[in-house]
Amino acid sequence: MINKVFIDINCDVGEGIGNESALFPHISSCNIACGGHAGDINTMSEIVQLAEKFGIKVGAHPSYPDRDNFGRKSMKIEKGRLKESIQKQIKGLEAILSKAEIQLHHIKAHGALYNDIARDLDLSIMYLESIRAYKDHVLLYLPYGSVIEEEARKQGYKIALEAFGDRNYNEDLSLISRHSSLAMIEEPKKVLDHIVSMVINNKVYTLNGVQIPIWADTYCIHGDTATALQILMYLSDELPKQHIFLKK
Repeated sequence: MINKVFIDINCDVGEGIGNESALFPHISSCNIACGGHAGDINTMSEIVQLAEKFGIKVGAHPSYPDRDNFGRKSMKIEKGRLKESIQKQIKGLEAILSKAEIQLHHIKAHGALYNDIARDLDLSIMYLESIRAYKDHVLLYLPYGSVIEEEARKQGYKIALEAFGDRNYNEDLSLISRHSSLAMIEEPKKVLDHIVSMVINNKVYTLNGVQIPIWADTYCIHGDTATALQILMYLSDELPKQHIFLKK
């Protein structure tokens, strides 16, 4: 008997692309920009309504407060100010969710903040302090083998490990910089192969062809990847042929 595998596929949304209604039939969770790098009350409200319509689990996607750089540059910012910003971003989305009677499912940092807390212990501790109110009932989407994963486990947070279907990896499991033309994987077949290797073999191929162990509970396709919709439609057709199914 062939075992079926069920996975979560998430998308970063509410970032101004406007493709959510097309993406949502093909994913199971979303990360909504909540004002730090993109998004406002109107966009958050629209995405929450769409998520409810399609039965998508909703997560907050806080970032450095840096709309000019879309949250993709590390910031030298006083930790207290950053902590206040993260809390304000999440509370803004939570207020909208409360009106819709929807539970916040997870929190996933965006961009440079996501990468920085993966390797900076002091920053990861501050990040966990900023979201301590959600410790007992909200998942954290975190990268496998990171500093933040280890610290979150130590402090008893609920976590879901995340991997990226549309990004290339270095040997240390960091992501290839977006400054590189090789950072993104935009061909649907290559994304499929990337994800299948991680799901079935718990291995990811780096750019150099080296297989590195990796574990994940959720797989991200960025909503602003040029071919995001084509990728997700292809995955919807092809993953079941590998006995891999979307976990709704």
